[in-house]
Amino acid sequence: MANVASAPAPVAPAPAPVAPASTRGNLVLIRPDGSEGDVVALADITPIGRQVGGIFGADLYLSPRHATLSFEGGQLFVKDEQSLNGVYVRIDRDAPVELRDGAIFRIGQELLRFNTIEPSQGSGDGVEIMGSPNPGFIGRLSLVIGRSTTANSFPIPPQGLHLGRERGDLIFPEDGYVSGLHARIHGDQGRVFLTDVGSSNGTFVRLSGKQAVRSGDLLLMGQQLFRAEY
Repeated sequence: MANVASAPAPVAPAPAPVAPASTRGNLVLIRPDGSEGDVVALADITPIGRQVGGIFGADLYLSPRHATLSFEGGQLFVKDEQSLNGVYVRIDRDAPVELRDGAIFRIGQELLRFNTIEPSQGSGDGVEIMGSPNPGFIGRLSLVIGRSTTANSFPIPPQGLHLGRERGDLIFPEDGYVSGLHARIHGDQGRVFLTDVGSSNGTFVRLSGKQAVRSGDLLLMGQQLFRAEY
């Protein structure tokens, strides 16, 4: 019997190439020694968190879905996705930033929360509440040691106070990431401001909600510091 040549198997069409998401900018990892590390490309919408994997997967201080970076027009925004440990942005040197009640900021490894001090209210029948006299404190700082736990609290006097490792009204001598004189808190016309006075490692304020990010801003998420570039 003659051999019959089998018909060649049909060749499957090559899959259409998948166009990569357009890159709008980068997050550049800043190592503890100040050198640059990995670069994370930013698309129109970029999730940040442990569930993303990569350089975020091993950071136990990051929530599974920690934050979202997104572009609206030519502006980059960061939104904290109700993360446990928050998103922080470094404030500019010698540029006061207003602190509102409940604001949290970081110097070195120290987390501090600012709260206003409300005047005491009488009982309504003419009886005053007993307590130490208030000399005009403009607020108080509390050390944050847990999600809803604070340690020592420190009143902020009318003239304000300075924070540092070696000098100031409130010092952290064991924290090597705090500069000798790091930051200042002061009042002005009923408002309270935080100012970095030239620290080496910066002062970081925790963001709430969604906030614009400038190119060159430093973002602290988990234990990782990034510079936004776009």
